[in-house]
Amino acid sequence: MQFPEPAVEVPPVDPETVKQRLDETDRVVLLDVRMPEAYQRWHIEGDAVESIHVPYDRFTDEAIDDAVLDRIPADEHVTVVCAKGLASEFVAGELAARGYDVDHMAEGMTGWSRLYEAHEVTGYDGPGTLTQYQRPSSGCLAYLLVDGHEAAVIDPLRAFTERYLADAAARGAELRYAFDTHIHADHVSGLRELAAAGVEAILPERAADRGVTYTDAVTLAADGDTVDVGDATIEAVATPGHTSGMTSYLLGEAFLATGDGLFIESVARPDLESGDAGAPAAAHTLYDSLQDRVLSFDDDVLVGGAHASAAAEPAPDGTFTATIGELCERMDTLLLDREAFVERVLANMPPQPANYETIIATNLGTHAVDDEEAFTLELGPNNCAASTDALTSGN
Repeated sequence: MQFPEPAVEVPPVDPETVKQRLDETDRVVLLDVRMPEAYQRWHIEGDAVESIHVPYDRFTDEAIDDAVLDRIPADEHVTVVCAKGLASEFVAGELAARGYDVDHMAEGMTGWSRLYEAHEVTGYDGPGTLTQYQRPSSGCLAYLLVDGHEAAVIDPLRAFTERYLADAAARGAELRYAFDTHIHADHVSGLRELAAAGVEAILPERAADRGVTYTDAVTLAADGDTVDVGDATIEAVATPGHTSGMTSYLLGEAFLATGDGLFIESVARPDLESGDAGAPAAAHTLYDSLQDRVLSFDDDVLVGGAHASAAAEPAPDGTFTATIGELCERMDTLLLDREAFVERVLANMPPQPANYETIIATNLGTHAVDDEEAFTLELGPNNCAASTDALTSGN
């Protein structure tokens, strides 16, 4: 869509700067000018965010009026956000011409989705170093373990495969292994791209049973299988429930990468593979996995999932991690008996992830997309967890 030239030229601000403001200040005013459906499905959230939604067509000469302007604080800095940075540039110019202190985010929510941060997991006390990657736009998390001259990545995203290779090399290591915990429903996996780059790609064997077409290009891992990364051992721990092939990985006897089985603020939703009809049985399986496998580890074992929602509180090191003991203290869902657990999980499921059926087909290898389409499929929230509304409160 073509937009008129802005009344005043307003320089853009990059998404990294917006994220820094959110991390370092108590209040950031964001004016989102996308259409209502796009805004309602997905927008920037957080404790520091004051999100104001006014569609961009309310800022044309014919539509802009005092009712619109009154919604925008005249005594605070405002950052305008849209889908790709075009509408926001126009709106920011209109507001600047009226005396507002304003800028706009470059590339809009598309640029926000390219943001990918790395945080060292300082609570990890196993061999080597562990880094958590965070994608603020969707909450997707991945992990890079480096020990000596070897490295491994857990749950890589296709959009950032070059980043993992570069980060391992910058640490003086070769990326030897790439693991998926399961067939993801919210993002396109980078497993095959890393395999093409010479990395040994590892997929749970039960995940392959769903009809994966590229098993000749990956190594299939069974429960209890191990590989060594330097002096660190990575062990496959079968934890089905979210999916039939869901597998956690124990890193260096100190960190459990739980994929979509357990998050620091919630547990998995059980319906994305099995559907509504199969969700109760999958929820029973999830209960067994959490009780018999995950919670069997020592309380001081650190846990990190494949996602974090807006409800997740980061640890002091900025990572979305917590020990098993801490999770049991904050999430009473983990302490419920079987029937109460199943009832609560099934009653607290959010909308399904955007494009999840196409993303699953892509990750199975039954549907092909190019890099741009893969990136577009992922835009939006992940929604792979049960709702956090009741899971930590006991309600």
